[in-house]
Amino acid sequence: MTNIIALLRKRQRKFSPSIWLVLSLLTFGVTSNLPQVQAATPDNAPAELKNLLMRIDTAATQSNVKGVMQFYAPTFSSGDGLNRQTLEKSLMTLWKRYPQLRYSTQLQSWKSEGNAIIAETVTNITGLPSANSNNMALNATIKSRQRITGAKIVRQDILSERTQLTSGKKPPQVDINLPQQVKIGQQYSFDAIVKEPLGEDFLLGTALEEPVQASKYLNPTSVDLQLLTSGGLFKTGRAPSTPGSQWISAVILRGDGMTMVTQRLQVVK
Repeated sequence: MTNIIALLRKRQRKFSPSIWLVLSLLTFGVTSNLPQVQAATPDNAPAELKNLLMRIDTAATQSNVKGVMQFYAPTFSSGDGLNRQTLEKSLMTLWKRYPQLRYSTQLQSWKSEGNAIIAETVTNITGLPSANSNNMALNATIKSRQRITGAKIVRQDILSERTQLTSGKKPPQVDINLPQQVKIGQQYSFDAIVKEPLGEDFLLGTALEEPVQASKYLNPTSVDLQLLTSGGLFKTGRAPSTPGSQWISAVILRGDGMTMVTQRLQVVK
């Protein structure tokens, strides 16, 4: 039987749910001087585009900050409030903790818009446990839209994202139920359900809601893990009164593992 006293001693932990989400800024675009075609689909995308996606994935997988940042314009901005300087700093911090992340990007669509290219991509990022990351494994899937002018990414907006961190011999398998989008002031449900039987195990956990802000990318969040009386977390939230994005996270801990899942919730008018 899991020692509940030992678990409760761990209840006050520090996590950085938002720092992992800087991964979402590494979903890349294309250069604006590519040949134009009538039907801008992934199948007929120019070879230059496919090669560039491969080059950026390679630089990111190698934790090559300079290699990645050469594709970002000095005036780069993002929907999350990051600029080129804060992006570079965030990547350096992230890759110091996770030195062996692997990036794989797929182009979903692209089109010309004046002298710019608009590209939507989906990036998958994986990271195996390491001493630097406190033996946490990472899996993330992020969809984003890029605007590229003059061979540089000038704007980036995250459309959806899901990041999962796990540690221990047997981290809980968790299903998340959360809408991708809600209206301002709307009530919504957030469920994090542990899939496997608990047996005699106890669960500790908590749910977090944070606004997506540049300042949140590097500042750890202290969480108070509570004893769960059921097989997961079942919460009701209310969207803020202004449009924007929220990070909704679930942290669930059992005797032989921990799982943390973060998803983005878009708040619209």
